[in-house]
Amino acid sequence: MLAPDPPRFRAVRQLYRIVSNSNSPEARGRRLLRRWLSERQLAQFDAFNFFEVIGCQTARRYRIYYATAANVEEVDKGGHPLMRYCFVPKGNLVPGDVMLAQKIALETDELAALELANKFPPSPQRLV
Repeated sequence: MLAPDPPRFRAVRQLYRIVSNSNSPEARGRRLLRRWLSERQLAQFDAFNFFEVIGCQTARRYRIYYATAANVEEVDKGGHPLMRYCFVPKGNLVPGDVMLAQKIALETDELAALELANKFPPSPQRLV
């Protein structure tokens, strides 16, 4: 995995602080998501803007990126992407709310979520 560009990473962190201190829908969604993440997932999210979950039925690893669509990747043990998925809840939701729904779906009814998902080949080089 490529290390994030330090100036870009600092800019994203600064933007995150501004958003997290506000009461916008995006900030509220992000705060709710953070409360549902495990300690490990929270550390991943803070460092890379994604977190990993383990599917409840297959024990496959999925990486959920901060976005609202086509943001879930199945990864192998080395963290290399195998498949990309797009499944989102109904409604015009902010990224944090979408990601929380995806996390809950994969951890509680993985196969049903994947059955509904659109599937794509993984991105050649996903920007972290």
